[in-house]
Amino acid sequence: MKLSRVYPILDSEALARRGIAMETAAAAFLEGGAGILQIRHKGHWSRETFASGKRIAALCREAGAQLVVNDRADFALLLEAGLHIGQDDLAPRDARGLVGSEPTIGFSSHNAEQLCAAGGEPVDYVALGPIFATASKLNPDPAVGLEELRRCRALIEKPLVAIGGISLENALEVWQAGADSVAVIAGLLPESGSARGLRERMEQWRNLATAGGA
Repeated sequence: MKLSRVYPILDSEALARRGIAMETAAAAFLEGGAGILQIRHKGHWSRETFASGKRIAALCREAGAQLVVNDRADFALLLEAGLHIGQDDLAPRDARGLVGSEPTIGFSSHNAEQLCAAGGEPVDYVALGPIFATASKLNPDPAVGLEELRRCRALIEKPLVAIGGISLENALEVWQAGADSVAVIAGLLPESGSARGLRERMEQWRNLATAGGA
């Protein structure tokens, strides 16, 4: 698969801290040119959360963008979305057996050993991180760094998504180190948190990818 160079993640906790609804962020990022979005909700999937997910799925379909759900294969199926799983989630082969051959599946790795193992799994892309220190996880794995990212790029043929502490200031170095795409959470959230501010931040990312990340 060919991944968008920028992979926005709708992290419900990060958005809630800024007082931003997931749907507001999704609509703004899509207007700003996002080609893929991931819903990352670590809490309970209430009816309200699922209803929000359905509306985001509809927005993605209208925009021709890919939607991916983090962790939850059941909700990925219900939303007709892709699935992203981690090292402690459902095993990739079990996930593939559940969702079928068509949906996109992404798989997280945190070091070279996990990355190489992921190369033999039935997944469409592999994420590696955190590349830099990040505040998006309570107990993050050790930072990988650019040199290790560059070394790991040669170990796998699947598309590689870099994640963790990536900002407008360091994204070019990450692409240059071999990442096909950069997953971004905090770096897409301006201080204002307005729909306009979110859209403009997404446009900044797209312009950066076009200018120097392609």
